[in-house]
Amino acid sequence: MIFPCLIEEVRRGRRNLFSSPRALRAVLIPTVLAAVVGCAPQAPVRPSCPEGQVCLLIGNGSEPATLDPHKATGTWESRILADAFTGLTQDDASGEAVPGMAERWEVSEDGLVWTFYLRDAVWSDGVPVTADDFVFSLQRILLPQTASEYSSLLYFIEGAQPLNEGKTGPETLGVRAIDSRTLEIRLVHPAPYLTEVAKHQTMSPVPKHVVERLGDAWVQPQNIVTNGPYRIETWRLGDYVRMTKNPLYYEADKVCVDQVYYYPTTDAASSERRVRRGELDISYEVQSNRIAFLRQEIPEYVRTSTYLGVAYMAFNSNVEPLKDIRVRRAVSMAIDREFITNKLLRGGQTPAYNFVPPGVANYTSPPEPEWASWPLERRQAEARRLLSEAGYGPRYPLKLEIKHRNSSDPTLFMPAIQADLKEVGIDLALAQNEVQIAYAAYRVRDFQVADAGWVADYNDAMSFLYLNQSSAGSQNYGDYSNPVYDELLRKADNEPDAETRAGYLAEAERIMLEDAPIVPVYFLNTKALVNPRITGWVDNIIDHHRTRYLCVAGSQSSNQGIN
Repeated sequence: MIFPCLIEEVRRGRRNLFSSPRALRAVLIPTVLAAVVGCAPQAPVRPSCPEGQVCLLIGNGSEPATLDPHKATGTWESRILADAFTGLTQDDASGEAVPGMAERWEVSEDGLVWTFYLRDAVWSDGVPVTADDFVFSLQRILLPQTASEYSSLLYFIEGAQPLNEGKTGPETLGVRAIDSRTLEIRLVHPAPYLTEVAKHQTMSPVPKHVVERLGDAWVQPQNIVTNGPYRIETWRLGDYVRMTKNPLYYEADKVCVDQVYYYPTTDAASSERRVRRGELDISYEVQSNRIAFLRQEIPEYVRTSTYLGVAYMAFNSNVEPLKDIRVRRAVSMAIDREFITNKLLRGGQTPAYNFVPPGVANYTSPPEPEWASWPLERRQAEARRLLSEAGYGPRYPLKLEIKHRNSSDPTLFMPAIQADLKEVGIDLALAQNEVQIAYAAYRVRDFQVADAGWVADYNDAMSFLYLNQSSAGSQNYGDYSNPVYDELLRKADNEPDAETRAGYLAEAERIMLEDAPIVPVYFLNTKALVNPRITGWVDNIIDHHRTRYLCVAGSQSSNQGIN
């Protein structure tokens, strides 16, 4: 038989090597020998782990754009940052909020004043972590010049929005250091989810004494100072981020893994092979339609569970065809979500007709739209009627472009959406982009239709619904604006009764979905390949698995692939 590597050589255009029998004889033997060598099984490629240490290699999805917690936006960045920085609260092994830098806290009766009492802790350079670091950090993320895309998440803090909009100075922000280990945060409305937000990178402290001295250069690996269980040692673009255990972390004695490497792994097939060969211990990039197969082949590696995440499409309301609600509704109706989840992805995802996923705490989504239960043919017929009303048809077809991420799932289901829209007379062009580039384009409104995904920053419906607030800034990709929607969210923010608050939020979601600024496509589930020798992994609804809770069973020889 012909060796696979030789086949690849031929596929790449080297057929001219065999254009004559003489040429064949001249190159066949050395070429085959080279192919045999090239196709020989390769030993797992792992960085050397020092004797007596535990090392962990993680396939992390995309390349981080930044390691500054106040500028990061991706889940692939937050995994790294959660290892490096500890906020007022932090995740436990199951993703629940537990004390972090704050040992305890008190809340006033009206829910508007939170007082955090900090533990005795130091930065990785030995300088104490103080309440003043938190004051400095919360002011920094809200300063307009920081240009944080997540700043609106903190608008529940007194003075946050006007500071972020450049209307006031940092001294007006409702945070103060009562003393070096006591922090007070004043709110504009009750925020019972504050302990959840406090573990997010938006509220991470940064070292005031370093940032003030070095400016933006503070975040370079040779300069960065952290307060979490790990220090950032190396960032090789396109290769890995390497972190080592922080010996000054307040619970360093409870941290098992000595070194952790985060690798960008946008190619799910390659990532799977690397896990099999023992080159990665964990991969967060798994191709959905491989999960059923992998459950048969390596069931002990496959980890999936319910997830607070949604895949959706956003319409740019600044683009003329998409200003028409009939066009937006037609697109939503035409998409066969059941085919995408059940036939293409096959990884446990479920069709989405609402935006907030099931399982969110203290919340019940509004009923799905009536047409969600219709047969696809009826939905597509209604979509054609709406498009005809809007002036589009065979003589004047609607042409749109969707920018989409190059990760495994979007590249799989985008052609299906393209085919669905073709059925109703929409010519949809696909423009594939690297993940970071795609989201950068969305933030500056350089798109017509955007393929996006969102994962809860905290377990509350507001973590999803605030994205479509008119004040959400760059994360409201389509610039959706509805005063009624905004007012319902404002009322929910100021409502102490949980049931009444949930009603306001559900009504807001219903109105937003009726306006169709977005198209929910499916609800996500967590999916990872985890070497069974990894201990401490707990499946959870927010998919947080912090390295400080993980370990590797056995000796260094356990860091091997599948036998």
